[in-house]
Amino acid sequence: MSVASSPARSKVLPTPLSAVGLAAAIDILTTRDRDLAEIVGQFGPPPLWDRRPGFATLLHIILEQQVSLGSAKAAFDRLRVAADPLTPARFLTLTDEDLLAVGFSRQKARYGRALAVAVDSGSLDLERLTDLDDEAIDRALQSIPGVGPWTSAIYRMMVLGRPDVWPAGDIALASSVREVTGLAHRPDAIEMEEIGEAWRPWRSVAASLFWHAYLARRGRSD
Repeated sequence: MSVASSPARSKVLPTPLSAVGLAAAIDILTTRDRDLAEIVGQFGPPPLWDRRPGFATLLHIILEQQVSLGSAKAAFDRLRVAADPLTPARFLTLTDEDLLAVGFSRQKARYGRALAVAVDSGSLDLERLTDLDDEAIDRALQSIPGVGPWTSAIYRMMVLGRPDVWPAGDIALASSVREVTGLAHRPDAIEMEEIGEAWRPWRSVAASLFWHAYLARRGRSD
């Protein structure tokens, strides 16, 4: 039985965010939260994430760990050239030297291989994740070396469209929360968990707004 082959059907799964759902959630949040309303007033609404589910996107998210989005995208673009099509089997043909050349660290090369083996063998069935609740998705994804809470949260949020995800350990998110709300210091992960409670059950949308502000203040796009 694969890691992700036993859906938690006893729970009602949340409806993935759509463009309409995102707009409705933004209306709800900005009505009750002045700081979020100011983000929309200054920078407009954030776009809906449209990352395609599957191996390539999860690998891209691993590349984004602890580096800038720009450098991760550059490495991922080079990888798409080196491994075309970018499938688990094709990825596994690349040597350490190949991966270092496109921008992988040795650690992330190990993580990428572990992911490719799991997907190629069927022990991780990414297509079945939509049938699982959030906790089961995290368990399935975090069974893979190199996929921790941040990576699984980003996949749930940006790929599966789960509406109530709050990656409390994300530095850019915490920095934006500090900037927007006027905190004296950047909140740590424990403080961020407490702060995020205010925006349930739309924490993904609140995170999107804060990231939108973070990037806009720095002249970058989502």
